[in-house]
Amino acid sequence: MKRNKIFVSGYAKLPGGITATEVYTEIAMTAVLDRVTGEIYEIECTLVTNTAREYIKKLLAGRNINDIDDMVKDIADNYFGIAKKAIIASLTNCYERYILITKSGNEDK
Repeated sequence: MKRNKIFVSGYAKLPGGITATEVYTEIAMTAVLDRVTGEIYEIECTLVTNTAREYIKKLLAGRNINDIDDMVKDIADNYFGIAKKAIIASLTNCYERYILITKSGNEDK
C-alpha cells in the first residue's frame, strides 16, 4: 500500500579540513515528504553541530521540495558554513530522488 508520506535521502561528499569530515566523509540529508504535493514534513542532515542541523531544519521544513531553486538560493544566501556546497548537493539529490519516485512511476529504485 502506497502511503502519502514518503521518505527520501540524499548524500554528498563533505569538503576536507572541517570537523564534520572527522566524523563523516559524506553528508546525508533525509526528508519525509508528501508524495503528491512535495511538502516537506520533516528534514534533517548529518552536520556535526546541533546549531547547523537546526538551522538547516528550520530553513527547509514546511517548504515544498518542488521549490528546489528557491531553497538552494536561500541556503546560498544565508548559510555560510564550509559544508554549504555539500548541503546544497544533498538537498538536490533528495529532490532528484523525489522526482524519480513520483514522476516516472519508478518507485522501486
